Amino acid sequence: MKNKITRPLLFAAALVGSCSLYSLTQKVILAPDPNNAGLKLPAGFGALVVAETGGHARHLAVTPQGTIYVKLNAVKNGKGILELHPGANGKATAAPTGFGSYGGTGMYAKDGFLYASSDEEVFRYKLDAKGEVTNPAQPEKIVTGLINRQQHESKSIVLDNVGNLYVNIGAYSNSCQVKDRQRGSLGRQDCPVLDSAGGIWQFRADKANQGYGTGTRYATGLRNVVGLDWNPQNNQLFVMQHGRDQLHDNFPELYDDKESAELPAECLYALTKGANAGWPYLYYDGQKHQKMLPPEYGGDGKKLADPKYLEPAAAYPAHMAPDGLLFYTGTMFPEKYRNGAFIAFHGSWNRAPEPQKGYYVVFQPFKNGKPVGAWEVFADNFAGTAAKAASGRADHKPCGLAQGPDGSLYVSDDKAGTIYRIMYTKK
Repeated sequence: MKNKITRPLLFAAALVGSCSLYSLTQKVILAPDPNNAGLKLPAGFGALVVAETGGHARHLAVTPQGTIYVKLNAVKNGKGILELHPGANGKATAAPTGFGSYGGTGMYAKDGFLYASSDEEVFRYKLDAKGEVTNPAQPEKIVTGLINRQQHESKSIVLDNVGNLYVNIGAYSNSCQVKDRQRGSLGRQDCPVLDSAGGIWQFRADKANQGYGTGTRYATGLRNVVGLDWNPQNNQLFVMQHGRDQLHDNFPELYDDKESAELPAECLYALTKGANAGWPYLYYDGQKHQKMLPPEYGGDGKKLADPKYLEPAAAYPAHMAPDGLLFYTGTMFPEKYRNGAFIAFHGSWNRAPEPQKGYYVVFQPFKNGKPVGAWEVFADNFAGTAAKAASGRADHKPCGLAQGPDGSLYVSDDKAGTIYRIMYTKK
């Protein structure tokens, strides 16, 4: 029996390879916005705005069925988690519904559950066959009692493949000075912050009411991690650390304005259990490619730190605030992106009088589970204009990253609350 090609399929086939994506299974046509949602992308890529949430959208997760969950930094209309359902054109079909009476950052979906964090706790929601939460008003409380002292308080989360949950607990300090962020104040010996913060803690993903006593300090010496992801290629946790601030402000006799703007690097770390990245006893100089002793502990911009601490896997320009990390495993994008990492840089606030930087998503190539080669800007112009980026007055600030079931890349915006969807349209 011969196959028959209907007129609708002929029409759809004509669209493939132009500016639209067609799915024979879903019977939907996706087309980028005429202006690519205001973004600058590599040739062959397009973008659309899924929704304008109006909230400070932090991390997000997309279920295998395509439902999008967005964590808001603060509750909006009494809701801290938004639920979006894209229609045939990729746009949200209605205003987002929501649940969860707490703000926060963490959002992750895996194995039929949605995990979300406040700044002190982690919750778990059951997902049904449609990828929808079944217990929005009664989540399981998986972790509780985490420290929150209003500095680096966000609790980013990720899961591995054997039922472990990893939670960032950021240091409530810049560099563990006796007087935080004060000129000339020296660092505290045996930094007490590290007792309960400044690292990654591991918990079971299916056990209720865990805390410091039942968790494991998986890695330490990390000032603050907002972007983190599990690398499936080598089955390892990778994290992006926010480097310390104010070298010139606190020690003007050792660092000038330009040095303070360019130091230290924002670092990508590959972690194993027991790893120590060295904060507050070092910072990483991305120009010298060396671990340096900080001034709070006797450094002068020239002395090296103790070599025992973990080397970064890769380094990026200073103060750009890496808030999202995602290993791309989809097949929509060209082969070069497979198993590489996307990093969302929220943007700097403390590079003056030098221009501010960031406000973009970059791509870091990987090979055999390790970064290789130079990183490149992938999605730019979230700020709106170069002048807005340089002044720090960005229209949008990328934060969270998620991969859709078709291989699209979703990006959340922590400034205006826009949710973007980036796709590859050139076949």
